[in-house]
Amino acid sequence: MPDGPLTNSPGAGAGRLWIARLALQDYRNHPMTALSLDHRSVVLTGSNGAGKTNLLEAISLLAPGRGLRNAAYADLDHSQGGRPWALSARVETRFGEITIATGGRPQSPAAQKTSRVVKVDGVQVAGSGALADYLDVSWLTPAMDGLFVGPASERRRFIDRLCLCFDPGHRKRNAHYERAMRQRNRLLEMNDESSPALFEGLETQMAEVGVAIAAARLTTVQNLNGAILRGREARGSTFPWAVLGLDGTLEAMLEDMAAVDVEDVYRQRLAETRERDRAARRALEGPHRSDLTVRHGPKDLSARTCSTGEQKALLVGLVLAHARLVKQMNEGYAPIVLLDEIAAHLDARRREALFSDIQQLEVQAWMTGTDQSMFAPLRECAQFFEIEDGQVVI
Repeated sequence: MPDGPLTNSPGAGAGRLWIARLALQDYRNHPMTALSLDHRSVVLTGSNGAGKTNLLEAISLLAPGRGLRNAAYADLDHSQGGRPWALSARVETRFGEITIATGGRPQSPAAQKTSRVVKVDGVQVAGSGALADYLDVSWLTPAMDGLFVGPASERRRFIDRLCLCFDPGHRKRNAHYERAMRQRNRLLEMNDESSPALFEGLETQMAEVGVAIAAARLTTVQNLNGAILRGREARGSTFPWAVLGLDGTLEAMLEDMAAVDVEDVYRQRLAETRERDRAARRALEGPHRSDLTVRHGPKDLSARTCSTGEQKALLVGLVLAHARLVKQMNEGYAPIVLLDEIAAHLDARRREALFSDIQQLEVQAWMTGTDQSMFAPLRECAQFFEIEDGQVVI
């Protein structure tokens, strides 16, 4: 941490990823909200239910997927708006300034639940996956506090989101794998072995794409472990360092075998276990069963056995390490970081350490809280806004 107060240097916006303008229309409890911004971090304060998290969720939709709440798109509509939700942002990126607009589809409620319209500089693109080419967004929310003790599916979703910042095609591969697996499951339920070519085709797809998914996760974990180690050696941290691993059949094989050989083994294994999978009514092996393991480095303890405070500190350290790695691999451009209700669960020492890390990373972080005084160290180097009933009042 620096000895003096946090400051903001002139011209620091150059070479950074940041949102210059954000506009929401008929989005949750925001009938019409617009913010004009500079490169500095943003602090949103207000009472519970004022709409602070809704703003962070809107920003998360500038990236692929359903955002930080994983909500159905139709649920984003303002209850009294009568129109589909819409948002737009002018963003400074390593490719220059771009405008991203996205919103619900007006045709029918069913369409709104499953897809959204996405435009980049006024040109419609084929789905939200294209947004991964322009900017990276990471987040930490109170709902993630139980990540280490919750179901493995949540940890898979966490590591897959981290993978996207380095491999934009990762999300599409996951969708391809899930589709092939569902089709194989239906064949198993039909109990029809008259078309072995169908099984072979689907199992070949699952093997090829599944191994690619496992390899991407493994690479991300290895790179993150390296970034965490370099951070410890270079500067230390107030937050405990984590040791990451992957518990999965394909990941274990990839440690010792070439990917093409793992594909062959997995494809053969799928063919051999059809009867077992038919009884279970699902595939029992594959990347959809893998788990991210996290250990508290200083104590050499599984994160799931740590206190809630230690788990929160581990999560913060992981998000910061990921941001450093993204910056390193993206020509010096760190991701936009969303930190919902972050100050309430950190003591004063760790809050100041977090704010210092944000400044050193040169990242535009968006932070929310009910008490503005908790963000006092950022007063001279962040933009403060008060949110009240879906409106910006300060």
